[in-house]
Amino acid sequence: MIRSLTSAVSGIQAFQDEIDVIGNNIANVDTIGFKSATSELADSFSQTLASSNLSGGDSSQIGLGVTTQGIVNQYTQGAINPTGVQTDLAISGNGFFEVRDPVSGATYVTRAGNFQVDANNYLVTSDGYRVQGYTDPGLTTVGDIKIDNGSLPSTSDPTATMTSYSIDSLGKITVGLSDGTEYIRGQVLMQNFSNPQGLVKEGNNLYSGIGSAGPIGGAATPTLASASSNGLGTIQAGALELSNVDLSNEFSNMIQTERAFQANARVITTSDEMLQELVNLKH
Repeated sequence: MIRSLTSAVSGIQAFQDEIDVIGNNIANVDTIGFKSATSELADSFSQTLASSNLSGGDSSQIGLGVTTQGIVNQYTQGAINPTGVQTDLAISGNGFFEVRDPVSGATYVTRAGNFQVDANNYLVTSDGYRVQGYTDPGLTTVGDIKIDNGSLPSTSDPTATMTSYSIDSLGKITVGLSDGTEYIRGQVLMQNFSNPQGLVKEGNNLYSGIGSAGPIGGAATPTLASASSNGLGTIQAGALELSNVDLSNEFSNMIQTERAFQANARVITTSDEMLQELVNLKH
């Protein structure tokens, strides 16, 4: 009887974890670049009542419940929504943007491309983390990307000012000057992973754990790459990737999880009633 109580309690705990995951998915249905998660369950240890033997006897076991094996993030593509904002960037396909905290120097990756240009002309997240990529027209130096009229080509007027800019599908930033000159100012680069499940959610649409997730170039020397290379997707400027949460699927999972929770609670009630009957037999 105690075994059924233990199994049911483990079921309640596991399905509580699962409903927590579902609740978080639903809460983030409108979060830019959010990736939904699923809870994976596995059976717990089993108590062996009889072992199999050479004479043909089969093993006999009673399971002792269930456990949460893992919470798996689903890195499927979210819908891309045009916004018309030049600094909004969406990734179509695999890959992540890399951003750096200018205060601590820590680097993170993100799928949320709702960037903006700050007072110092850096391309940044809403928290001021600077987007990483090539910072020079020669596309050789990786660092904090700026969108300005720096590193002017020798053929342009030294006093020319920036009048426009655009970002293409490879992340290249083309700046237009007041003298009519256009030149490539830099390029937004991306990171890809062989095991994205190794990433750790840090909040604010950021992921850490870059080395553990198998980045391009290896854990010791992670290397950023251009869009459309190394299995990366392309960049769509003036658009954002929406959450990949499927509400209809989440509601279906929620109903199933609720029923499973109720069933396990019923097992506890029934086991308790049977134990009470046993106690009463002694009187």
